[in-house]
Amino acid sequence: MTRPCILTEIPGPKSRSLARRLRRAESPNITFVSQEFPIFWESASGMFVTDADGNTFLDMTAAFGVSAAGHSNPRVVEAVCKQAARLMHGMGDIHPPTVKVELAEKLAALSPGNLSHVIFGSSGAEAVEAALKTAMLYTGRPGVLAFEGGYHGLTYGALQTTHREDFKAPFCPQLGRFTVHAPYEASFHDLSLIEQAIAQADPPIGAVLVEPIQGRGGILVPPEGWFTALKDLCACRNILLIADEIFTGFGRTGRWFASETPPDIICLGKAMTGGFPISACIAPEEIMSAWGESQGEAVHTSTFIGNPLGCAAALAALSEIEDRNLVARSEQAGCYFKARLEALQLSHPAIREVRGRGLMLGMELRPEKEGGCRASRLMIEALRRGLIVLPAGPNDQVLELVPPLIISGEEIDFAVESLGDCLQAVGL
Repeated sequence: MTRPCILTEIPGPKSRSLARRLRRAESPNITFVSQEFPIFWESASGMFVTDADGNTFLDMTAAFGVSAAGHSNPRVVEAVCKQAARLMHGMGDIHPPTVKVELAEKLAALSPGNLSHVIFGSSGAEAVEAALKTAMLYTGRPGVLAFEGGYHGLTYGALQTTHREDFKAPFCPQLGRFTVHAPYEASFHDLSLIEQAIAQADPPIGAVLVEPIQGRGGILVPPEGWFTALKDLCACRNILLIADEIFTGFGRTGRWFASETPPDIICLGKAMTGGFPISACIAPEEIMSAWGESQGEAVHTSTFIGNPLGCAAALAALSEIEDRNLVARSEQAGCYFKARLEALQLSHPAIREVRGRGLMLGMELRPEKEGGCRASRLMIEALRRGLIVLPAGPNDQVLELVPPLIISGEEIDFAVESLGDCLQAVGL
């Protein structure tokens, strides 16, 4: 196994220099910069990332879950290069590229149930926006029920459904008021909490938006049967169930999709291309027909809708996941990884819980009496040891572990051993 190789202090001198340059050129709110953070990525391959100083890190984030088939996957790289030589940009809603048709058909074939008609976008938030618009057109009801802890993006429609007041507070005067939030974990054992929220909502609810497993909310996994019960509840009230599978989709949880029964609308992104910004909102023909046929001017579109490079990358990434059986590999590797983390928990009382499914795992840490964030401290210590991880959860008390689906047993062992060393180093 190739191991991380740390040659300089972290961040190294080149990363520190780049941070200073970025501060002079980018909005200061975008990238967090401190004496300990960040490193600047220079290249990546498979499981490993190399920074501007030549340090190599084992990536346990898959770059926000995007690089499911590994960084710079050769098949995806080749597909993008070939497509770029033929056609880099089309006129997606006027004169579409042929590869857009191929990807739309592929997604229809992979999607659960009768989800068959797609609206492409460039980001996960755009897929959520398309889903919200679709639900409004189909039901005629503008209200949306989302969940506490949920994260659906930061464009204005998606932001209104995201349960993060710190994200919304600066923009409240411009935001809509169409979303109510129901408890997520509490509703696992009491669906009446959702029924009450629907009954009291104003405006009336036309859609329920849910992550089948919450990601940034802290890797929260509902019990088996909960999602199906939620779908039944929605069906009884003629409400559309929108599954935000932007993070969970395409094998992340050891299944193609985390939804245990087909939703009415599904939102996809991240791992769909392995690195190119493209997303999709998919619904049955009956629901998508609420938009009506184009009369020459689409009422929902963008310049880069169905971009040929993104479509080519997606077709290659999806084929790679299929041909290398990465969905099953995610389930198997995830079981091993979870077991190793549970063994680590036995010798570290600071670990409160290990949870997740497939290679979407979270290690929750007990809160510190004096406050502070243990997961962020571990993230910094792990970086110094050549491991890239991220915190999650409402108080950043969860260490999120979502590596590329190609991770080996040896790499899992190294990651767990390194986390053990990090816990000791920070006094946990």
